[in-house]
Amino acid sequence: MLSRVANAVYWIGRYIERAENVARFVDVNLQLMLDQADNGDGQWAPLVAITGDDKVFKERYGEPTEAKVRQFLTFDPDNPNSIASCMYRARENARSVREVISSEMWEQVNTTYLRVKDLGAREWEEDDPHGFYNAVKMASHMFAGIADSTMSHNEAWHFLRMGRLLERADKTSRIVDVKYFILLPRLEDVGTPIDTLQWLALLKSISAMEMYRKRYPRVTPNGVVEFLLLDRQFPRSLRYCLSRAETSMHQITGSPHGTFSNAAEQGLGRLVADFDYTRIDEVVTTGLHEYLDQFQVRLNKVGDAIYETYFALRPAGAVPVGFHG
Repeated sequence: MLSRVANAVYWIGRYIERAENVARFVDVNLQLMLDQADNGDGQWAPLVAITGDDKVFKERYGEPTEAKVRQFLTFDPDNPNSIASCMYRARENARSVREVISSEMWEQVNTTYLRVKDLGAREWEEDDPHGFYNAVKMASHMFAGIADSTMSHNEAWHFLRMGRLLERADKTSRIVDVKYFILLPRLEDVGTPIDTLQWLALLKSISAMEMYRKRYPRVTPNGVVEFLLLDRQFPRSLRYCLSRAETSMHQITGSPHGTFSNAAEQGLGRLVADFDYTRIDEVVTTGLHEYLDQFQVRLNKVGDAIYETYFALRPAGAVPVGFHG
């Protein structure tokens, strides 16, 4: 398949998943504010920092407040990671490959974009923020389900799934990191009911509460971290996302598991292997923030390798493994 098509469907998956996870960031912060009325605007500054856009935000908005951060992360067209921008880019990529995706997929992404773009969306977000952000999450789930049930599971589908899963792994790691930078600013709160409430909110933000309860009798920091990082079966855990993304990459290249044919496959395979042999006590010993920071650096390198391997312009005759002209 053409690299242009592969690039477009890969980024459709990433942008829609990114919009969903930004909605999760904002929604969990709003819900936590209901339980901790004393946090005020101070709770919103780290939310921008954890998305990596704090420098841009400060240049354009100055001091962070709830209203400014919600605008920046939700509707700002000049913020490439806002929900509105992600849906616009997903729609434009979908428009460019309408011959590859199903008509139902196009209708879903187009409808979601129009709903977010509509002027009434701002009033909806102000009047019922939980309902608005939940609708964004549900729209992403619907798109994934429609894609799985209406698109042939060929190379294009695997690029779509790989993009979605790598984006999800990145954002799950950032949501967990938020716990240490936003949700618990005071050490004296560790082990208190406030601490438990925050871990519960974290699980809810990743739609993990019910599945966590099936595996662990109590809500504990180590239990939550182990579940969200290392669980083999929960579809939003880092380990699950990486292993399924690796499967899609092998389907694209045709190389057997345990081998690699390019730098992207090698980097992703190493990440998966590390998670397969990591224990929660090793994560704690390293330090959760340090561990996640290292993970995000390595995941970014995998993303760069995917670009160089599959999407970058090449001299005539230089065809990546797994591609057909």
